[in-house]
Amino acid sequence: MFIYFLRHASAGQRLSNARKDERRGLDKDGIEQCGYIGRALAALGVQVDVIVSSPLKRSTQTAALVGNEMGHEGKLVLESALRPEATFSDFQKLLTKYARQESILLVGHNPNLREFLGRVISSSGCEATVELKKGAVAKVETRRSSGSLSWCITPRILRTVHAAAAESVRPKTSRK
Repeated sequence: MFIYFLRHASAGQRLSNARKDERRGLDKDGIEQCGYIGRALAALGVQVDVIVSSPLKRSTQTAALVGNEMGHEGKLVLESALRPEATFSDFQKLLTKYARQESILLVGHNPNLREFLGRVISSSGCEATVELKKGAVAKVETRRSSGSLSWCITPRILRTVHAAAAESVRPKTSRK
């Protein structure tokens, strides 16, 4: 199975009221990040059977925007196992639930999403350290009880590549 770990995109500052914070949506940068990530996944030919998201607004918005850019036509699935306070045990149950899928995209929060990713790719059962910035996506291939990290990309990298590509196709003006 291929598992894509996607941390929600930029959503501004955390709110002190937990209930209001759950409804905090993406900011302008976050919406832009989703475009870069979604288009990159589409360009890489990534297709997923299901997109599973934390029920918090910033995650569902990230999942919907990225899924739309990828051309995903399935319904977004919300799972509490991707909430910020979820445990690795909750996460393992989620993986078991979707074990028959060939490819899934999981959208959640740090620090637990980073922990889940690290534990999936660690052969010793400990946690490997992978920095998962806001809007970053990591591809993991799992076989039985182990996983290997194929790649991890951030919106910042994609923005830089996009800018460089745009610069290289811009017509050069000749000086006389």
